Amino acid sequence: MASKHDKVAARLARKEGTEYNKGQGADIQSSRRVIEVETLETVGDAGRQLQGYNKPVFAAGADQAATKAALKKYTGTTIGVMNASGKIVKRSMRKRK
Repeated sequence: MASKHDKVAARLARKEGTEYNKGQGADIQSSRRVIEVETLETVGDAGRQLQGYNKPVFAAGADQAATKAALKKYTGTTIGVMNASGKIVKRSMRKRK
């Protein structure tokens, strides 16, 4: 049975028109943005996973608690936050290069 993280990542990847990357690196890399899906326990890992990307980057909470934790953690940074359905709750401050 797939974890909540995997279900959310697969759904967001479909929405972005790409595939979920289960290996190293960010979970979702589309032509427009990069998304790292996090659970409440792993929300702090997104900052490391999203380093070095030259386009808007987002930490997506796998549930409401993870989204709230990500919003608190990444306030004042260039990392945006979205909820499990892909709604942006904090815009990414990184611009496409």
